[in-house]
Amino acid sequence: MSGNIKLLGDTLAAAKAEGRSALIAYLPAGFPTVDGGIEAAKAVFEGGADVVEIGLPHSDPVLDGPVIQTADDIALRGGVKIADVMRTVREAHEATGKPVLVMTYWNPIDRYGIERFTAELAEAGGAGCILPDLPVQESATWREHADKHGLATVFVVAPSSKDARLAEITAAGSGFVYAASLMGVTGTRESVGAQAQDLVRRTKATTGLPVCVGLGVSNPEQAAEVAQFADGVIVGSAFVKRMLAADGDLADGLDGIRGLAAELAEGVRKRT
Repeated sequence: MSGNIKLLGDTLAAAKAEGRSALIAYLPAGFPTVDGGIEAAKAVFEGGADVVEIGLPHSDPVLDGPVIQTADDIALRGGVKIADVMRTVREAHEATGKPVLVMTYWNPIDRYGIERFTAELAEAGGAGCILPDLPVQESATWREHADKHGLATVFVVAPSSKDARLAEITAAGSGFVYAASLMGVTGTRESVGAQAQDLVRRTKATTGLPVCVGLGVSNPEQAAEVAQFADGVIVGSAFVKRMLAADGDLADGLDGIRGLAAELAEGVRKRT
């Protein structure tokens, strides 16, 4: 079975055709439970997300700030497995028909087996993988298997990336490019800043892939700001915060993230 890289591309193209950015939501699998995490993915789609990234919880998430680390810890203590990540992808996609990616560090894939991971992700209906710590120069085997199974390989670029490095990264990637808006870890910020706009401009000079901005976007105003120059707006910590604030009340948490998705979806449609 082939993965859904085409659905991802079509979804991002449809948002562009509407004159707006796509809204991409991130949620960890297994948080607050496996079943609760599946319902959370469905809820953000219901609220207006175009794409969902499902995080594979990791004990040492170097890119993630304290909010997502807390959620990962809850998921890991709950015994979340890669099979649960695949189930989350499958059920979120089947319920909505929308593209679902996995965001993961490299070590779990390496231990699980590249062929096994890519085959199972494609079979689950996944659209691809975001791999923040896989160096492009070491990614050929992964990309060969991802291409074979119809999965996107999304690499992360940062404000510190030189133009030549950006070109190397974007040439190897597919689906879209994840532009980290600032140096540092995930989390909500007071401002996303001009750094992100400059990074998007420089990245777009090297590729025809959509460029989507994450790290720091947490409210409709920031989403609207980033939507002026990015093809997609990625929001993670703000959703996780809403779930944590529900303090174990799943229905309340789902209402919170569904409402936040609706607010952000309105934000990415604003033209200034």
